[in-house]
Amino acid sequence: MRALRAKMGDLLTRTLGRAAGAFMRQALGGLALGLYAIFGSSGAYAQAGLPPELARAWAQTKLPEASLSVLVQEVGGPQLFALSPELPRNPASVMKLVTTYAAVSRLGPNYTWNTDLLIGADAKASEQGVLSGPLYIRAGGDPIFLLQDLWRLLRDLRLRGVREIPEIVIDRSIFGDVTIDPGTFDGSAYSPYNASPDAFMVGFGAMRLVFSPDPGTRTWKSFVDPPMEGVQIEGNVQWVDGVCPGSPNISTDITMAQGTVKFRVTGKAVGSCGEFDVFRLAFSQEEFGARVLRSLWQELGGVITGKIRSGSIPSSAVVVAAHQSPPLSEVIRLINKRSNNVMTRVLLLTLGAEAGRRPATVEGSVQVAQEVLARQGLPMKGMVLDNGSGLSRNGVVSADSLAQLLQKAWVSPVMPEYLASLSILGSDGTTRNRLRDPSTKTMAHLKTGALRDVRSVAGYVWGASGKRYVVVSMVNHERAHEARSFENALIAWLTAR
Repeated sequence: MRALRAKMGDLLTRTLGRAAGAFMRQALGGLALGLYAIFGSSGAYAQAGLPPELARAWAQTKLPEASLSVLVQEVGGPQLFALSPELPRNPASVMKLVTTYAAVSRLGPNYTWNTDLLIGADAKASEQGVLSGPLYIRAGGDPIFLLQDLWRLLRDLRLRGVREIPEIVIDRSIFGDVTIDPGTFDGSAYSPYNASPDAFMVGFGAMRLVFSPDPGTRTWKSFVDPPMEGVQIEGNVQWVDGVCPGSPNISTDITMAQGTVKFRVTGKAVGSCGEFDVFRLAFSQEEFGARVLRSLWQELGGVITGKIRSGSIPSSAVVVAAHQSPPLSEVIRLINKRSNNVMTRVLLLTLGAEAGRRPATVEGSVQVAQEVLARQGLPMKGMVLDNGSGLSRNGVVSADSLAQLLQKAWVSPVMPEYLASLSILGSDGTTRNRLRDPSTKTMAHLKTGALRDVRSVAGYVWGASGKRYVVVSMVNHERAHEARSFENALIAWLTAR
């Protein structure tokens, strides 16, 4: 811009005289600055600032420039370029970067969740193993409380001589009423990514359907894990010979009637792929937890004679068995690499609960997250965090805010844990199959996002020169999926710098 202004000013000086040239030089400068103010962040003037290779990559998507926000900046250094950086857009799962950073910076990487089994102060087991009072479960909002964790807890209780339990009371009071309808977001009520958060969430609340190959009969044997009364698998998966092409394409329809759940499966699977499983939602978190409790306790030779319900725990109750989760550093690694939505929702609620907002609600927890970030100089102007996971049509954040957060995270005490939570380009997580060439593989730590009308990516890229870059790209458009090639071109361009 400066060179163009000087050249035109010199030309005018020669043709109109020194005074006129100086006047026009000033006028042109004002015009250029005005054009930048009007078009600099989102118009054609700004697109001219894209490197030629990236301008061509974007043109090939045939998407309108107005659908793109992109920002590239050296870590701790100058900005290379930016288009519409201040415009809040839906980032899809890239929003998890915000939630996980707020949580790990506030709670610390070694934070853990506890789930406890308790009995009344005067309760005891008879010689026949009959517990004289209810078993209490103090749910801690553990986002990664798996079937095997619950099994070990119950086994510890069984080893203490308890066989028969008259009633189980689950204390979920750490959270408020945070239950959602899994079908609300996109109508896919049985998909695990739509699971509702809960303070006592076992195995993410999803049923596991297992398909095991029988080469002798060229058939697939199926079963439910854990086995549950009233849950059946119907239909057949067709056996196919050949080299395994990847994940089998299996469809499941679910019917529920009179307390019985039937999974009707159809599809084909290549026998050489080996055993595989499919996860589906069938019950609310509350009912699923109760069914799993009965199933696992029965496997251990126990009996539950009464109800399993939510309630409170007497202050005099004593702990008889306890489970501690992996540390938060490992939890955010699972969240960001695998893009787990319900874990992120529970993490956000935990942030609120640990800030004293008990019983935690989504609204209160969002406020806590924003306060955590604001105290670090991250106002996140225009951001709507919504449920924190990015599985939302309402959540928005600007590329500029995300870039500021990534810069702040880089110099924070939790940088190693936060960086390790991101997908390694071409190696693991959601970018394991992208840019696997030796020149690009492992050269970026990224979080990706995808919804019906959204494509996004953000994180850190290592250049060939040794420089590190913060990159954010978000596209909101009905053909947003076509932006993947641009994302790849952007990342590859940075690795070559």
